[in-house]
Amino acid sequence: MANVVDTKLYDILGVPPGASENELKKAYRKLAKEYHPDKNPNAGDKFKEISFAYEVLSNPEKRELYDRYGEQGLREGGGGGGGMDDIFSHIFGGGLFGFMGNQSRSRNGRRRGEDMMHPLKVSLEDLYNGKTTKLQLSKNVLCSACSGQGGKSGAVQKCGACRGRGVRIMIRQLAPGMVQQMQSVCSDCNGEGEVINEKDRCKKCEGKKVIKEVKILEVHVDKGMKHGQRITFAGEADQAPGVEPGDIVLLLQEKEHEVFQRDGNDLHMTYKIGLVEALCGFQFTFKHLDARQIVVKYPPGKVIEPGCVRVVRGEGMPQYRNPFEKGDLYIKFDVQFPENNWVSPDKLSELEDLLPSRPEVPSIIGDTEEVELQEFDSTRGSGGGQRREAYNDSSDEEGSSHHGPGVQCAHQ
Repeated sequence: MANVVDTKLYDILGVPPGASENELKKAYRKLAKEYHPDKNPNAGDKFKEISFAYEVLSNPEKRELYDRYGEQGLREGGGGGGGMDDIFSHIFGGGLFGFMGNQSRSRNGRRRGEDMMHPLKVSLEDLYNGKTTKLQLSKNVLCSACSGQGGKSGAVQKCGACRGRGVRIMIRQLAPGMVQQMQSVCSDCNGEGEVINEKDRCKKCEGKKVIKEVKILEVHVDKGMKHGQRITFAGEADQAPGVEPGDIVLLLQEKEHEVFQRDGNDLHMTYKIGLVEALCGFQFTFKHLDARQIVVKYPPGKVIEPGCVRVVRGEGMPQYRNPFEKGDLYIKFDVQFPENNWVSPDKLSELEDLLPSRPEVPSIIGDTEEVELQEFDSTRGSGGGQRREAYNDSSDEEGSSHHGPGVQCAHQ
């Protein structure tokens, strides 16, 4: 075994450089159990370090690279597409840890592809009754003609320009003793690290290894699901060679309803009634989200105040995965009063005899002044404020000029 030039990954797992595969596995399991985010939410970065260290040291090729050349060996020998440089820059400041980002590892050690997110608009009726719908989307699948190889057997060659890494590193001198290292995608292989001769390329995929395919998913929206909830189709995202496909994730987006507003498992609605209904009882019918005609009755003698809320138990939304249990329906009543002069004065006297008696008018001692209530338009603001502004403006003008058009006296 070569001398180990860097022991950081061994130190993370707490094992010596010569540790066996079994010792690595035991150390990883112990630490992963201790620092798993489900058990220790604040130790996410530590858990990533442990996972990355085990991932490198449990792979014989990567371990040999690391033992011989340390971090630099992993960077240059890690291959492909922004992997190792991102990895190193995350953990150790100068570099170590990017695999857990967009391209995470699956349980079997394969690189995992990105998830595909799609919004799915659903009505409140869909969430109340449940719905099955079909969703059509386009995704990449491995070419069946070449089994995702891009060409016939042996046609795929390691790119000589970048030595299979997919990137080229250029060093530019800025000044004596100062150099800049730049990394760019290899133009010969377009960052893939492999090249295929034109004549050997697969005719179906043209050497791209994947082709577009239309996929139809059957989506089940269960009763009681909510806005923002996710429906996941595991492993149905884009395919790529040597990569475990990610998931297709549908994000439910609830459309606004013209009658009901949802609050958790409860529903809210507003209903307009007249003054006679508010005082003398009423009955009205509305159509629920499952098309049932619901009849609401309120007995005479029980008064509905403007803006008050009444509840109908068990007529809200069904609970998710327990649809026989439902929330409540809250009805807010908007009492519409009649127009001015809607009845003759003599009829008003008869009505007053039926209504609760007025409170007694208190006796008034001393001088009084009678005022009149007028209509007020809230959109136009207060007239008094405007008058005060006019008064202030004229006072300012008068103070600034003795001969200005201020308050003038009329001589008779």
